[in-house]
Amino acid sequence: MRRIVCLFVILALATPAQAQTQTQMQSNVPPHAWLFGAWTGGLFPSPSVLSAQECLAMPVVIFTRDIVMRAVVTDQFYDQRLVETARVTTEGAEFRFAPGPVRAPTSPFNPIPQGASGEVGFGCISPDVLRVQRRTENEITFPDCKDFPYPLVRCPAR
Repeated sequence: MRRIVCLFVILALATPAQAQTQTQMQSNVPPHAWLFGAWTGGLFPSPSVLSAQECLAMPVVIFTRDIVMRAVVTDQFYDQRLVETARVTTEGAEFRFAPGPVRAPTSPFNPIPQGASGEVGFGCISPDVLRVQRRTENEITFPDCKDFPYPLVRCPAR
């Protein structure tokens, strides 16, 4: 009982950011938990009005604890990257991915461009690094990622 009272007092006195960090450390929540879920836009401007059903039918990016998935216009499946490390930055978050699979051409009509590595990524400087810039609670961007020129918005729950 004493621990609960002490924890409550500490959290009540701490700033919201400190309280969130302390809570995450105690509950073993990863630093990028604020990103968990489905996001749309990025590849295209996000619609101004979008129902949860419409958004969840085809999200563009999905963040989980261990994997970040992205939709690809030319493929019916999501590309997946295994999170090696995730850290909070002053602007949002930065992911480093485990070495990923090399994408092979799926058909003669979908070749890998000459000079490209074929590594699955987000169109950023490195296919193994993704920086996420938090604009608002429900809007993010991927700076310096040519595959995502527009902001992404969180899919609503309902």
